[in-house]
Amino acid sequence: MKINTGNVRIYIFITIAMLCWSFSFIWTKIALESFPPLTLITLRLILASVLLYGFLKLSGRLQKIDKPDLKLFFALAFFEPFMYYVGETYGLTMVKPTLASVIIATIPVFAPFFAFVFLKERFTIINMLGIGVSIIGVYLIVYNTDGSETTSVIGVALVFLAVLSAIIYGLLLRKIPEKYSATNIIFYQSMIGLIYFIPVAAMVDLRLLARMVILRQSVQALLMLTFFASVIAFVLFADVVRKIGITKSEVFTNLIPVFTALLSWAIFKEMMNSFQWIGVFVVILGVFVSQSKNKKAGRPKSEDVR
Repeated sequence: MKINTGNVRIYIFITIAMLCWSFSFIWTKIALESFPPLTLITLRLILASVLLYGFLKLSGRLQKIDKPDLKLFFALAFFEPFMYYVGETYGLTMVKPTLASVIIATIPVFAPFFAFVFLKERFTIINMLGIGVSIIGVYLIVYNTDGSETTSVIGVALVFLAVLSAIIYGLLLRKIPEKYSATNIIFYQSMIGLIYFIPVAAMVDLRLLARMVILRQSVQALLMLTFFASVIAFVLFADVVRKIGITKSEVFTNLIPVFTALLSWAIFKEMMNSFQWIGVFVVILGVFVSQSKNKKAGRPKSEDVR
């Protein structure tokens, strides 16, 4: 069979996007050594908004939001980036990057359930099995062989808040008119996200700024996080989704915990016990199981990952 070089390029692009998002867990952990969580998110959104605006303006692709669509965009930005980044970033102050990435990878597992409840989309036995397997995997990650707690339950709950926010974001995204390009949606949700973040960051982090020690590696991590995770990865992923669809694209999120585990081991020398590694593979198995029969079921339109 003749190889479609266009498809090869598409899969290279989406793999690069997944690699960038895998690095984002590492970069966030490093950036948090200097910046309080809300300050870090706010700076990330400011820089990403500037870069995206420059790209859209110079390319002549900047679109204006029609007044009737403003409420939808504000709701969209509330769940992502606002709630998603709060859950993910605060969660990373309490759990290892590898474990956080595994939990984030359950987004395509739980999304069909919410799509069934709110959009009446088909929900299969395979979906239920995938959710069950993933829950078992998360339990193994949180608890050690002797049943003692080894990972912050609050941290895990915060990362699951990010998962829930991403799913609701995906449901809302379906209602965004098709006339808006993916890059414009990402730009405006980042800009509106700042409206949520700036006042909250000012109230929560203001007293911490005087004691903040800026490290070079944290600044570098912030810049890498912004350029690669918030801009490049989103643009590549959005482009791929338009070409091969969200169902095929979501399968690639399974690469994120694998990449993050390898990066955490290489950079932080982060080690996990055997039960946690088993949990990682069980969660990934649950994701694959939930995906195996999804072609017949409707899927929520989503462009996140975070």
